[in-house]
Amino acid sequence: MSTRTTATRRLAVAAAAALALSLGVTACGSNDGKSSGSDSSASSAATAAATASGDGGTGNAPKAKGAITVFAAASLKETFTDLGKKFEAANPGTKVTFNFGGSSALATSINSGAPADVFAAASPATMKTVTDGGGASGAPKTFVKNTLTIAVPKGNPKHIAGLKDLTGSGVKVALCAKEVPCGAAALTALKAAGLDLTPVTLEQDVKGALTKVELGEVDASLVYKTDVRADAAKIDGVDFPEADKAVNDYPIAALAKAPNKDGAAAFVTYIQSPEAKQVLTAAGFQAL
Repeated sequence: MSTRTTATRRLAVAAAAALALSLGVTACGSNDGKSSGSDSSASSAATAAATASGDGGTGNAPKAKGAITVFAAASLKETFTDLGKKFEAANPGTKVTFNFGGSSALATSINSGAPADVFAAASPATMKTVTDGGGASGAPKTFVKNTLTIAVPKGNPKHIAGLKDLTGSGVKVALCAKEVPCGAAALTALKAAGLDLTPVTLEQDVKGALTKVELGEVDASLVYKTDVRADAAKIDGVDFPEADKAVNDYPIAALAKAPNKDGAAAFVTYIQSPEAKQVLTAAGFQAL
C-alpha cells in the first residue's frame, strides 16, 4: 500500500471521528434544552418506521409476522382488502386472510371455535356476543362509524326520495335480517320515521341486500353509504334524515384464542393508524 493511500485513509478516519464527535455534542443539546435538527430527524425516522410496522409510533407493539386471519363485517370488504395489502407491504413476511360476512354469523363462528386472530364488527352488539363469551383479548376499540342510505338502481326509476316511498304499492324492498347490524339499524330508522315496512327478502349481510338491487330483483334496499359508494357505477344512493338515528359504531378486537397473537395485536393497532383512517374515511366511513 502506498504512503499516499495510507495518509488519505487516515484523513478520512479522522474526519469521520470529528463528525461523530460533533453530532454527539449537538445531540446532547445546548443550555436552552432544545433538540437539534439531527435529533429531530432521527426521531421522525424512528416514528415513521414504527408506524409502518404497525405500532403507531409507540415502539411497544409486537412485530407482525406470519399468517393473520381477520373476520370482518361484509361492509368492510373493499377497505380492509386494500388495508390488508398495505399492512403486508409494511410488514414483510405477513399474510392477511379475510373472512367477510354478516357480523352476527361471524361472531357465532368465533364463539364456536373458528380459528381467527381479529374480529371487526359492524356494531357493538355483535362484538358484545364475542366479548361476553370471553373471546376478545382486551377491550374492543371503535375505529369508525357508518350510516344507512337507500340503494336504488342507477337513475332511480321508482323516484324514491325517502323512507316513506319504500312503503308504496308495488315497491319491492330488501333489508338485512334483524340479527345483522344493517338490519338492526334499518329497523331503528324505520321506527324513527314511524313506518312499518314488509320487505320481500331478508339478507344475511349488507352485500346480499345490495346485490338484490344490482340484479333488479328489488327496487330498493337499506344499506350503508360505503356500500353504495363502492358500487357507484351500478347503484345510486338516496339519503334520508332518519339515518342519523341509526349510526353504527365499528369495533375491532384481537381474539383471546388467536393463533397469531402478535400479528393480531399489530393489525388491530394498524387499523387505528392515520393511514388506515384515511383509507376508511375516503370510502365514506365516518371518523370518530
